[in-house]
Amino acid sequence: MPPKWPRKPDRADPEYRKLGDRINFAVHVAAFTAVNSTLWFFHGFMPGTLLWLPKLTLPWLGILGAHGVWLLAIASYSAPETTSDKPSS
Repeated sequence: MPPKWPRKPDRADPEYRKLGDRINFAVHVAAFTAVNSTLWFFHGFMPGTLLWLPKLTLPWLGILGAHGVWLLAIASYSAPETTSDKPSS
C-alpha cells in the first residue's frame, strides 16, 4: 500500500521533500542490491569472468554510502525563508 500524504503534495514542503529523498534513497539501495547480487551470483558460476566486478561494486557502494550520509546526516529540511517585497513599517 503506497504512503498517503495528508495534504496536497508540494516540493516546497520540507516534510514532503524529506519523504521523497528517503524514497529515492531506498530505490537506489534496491537497484544496487538487485544488480550487484545478480552479477556476483553469475560471477560465482563462471570464475575468472567479470573481472571488472569489484571495480564496479566498490565505487558504487561508496557513492551509495555518500548518498546515505548526505541524506541522514547533512541534508537540512527546514522551511525556506520567504522574502517579501513589502517594506516593514
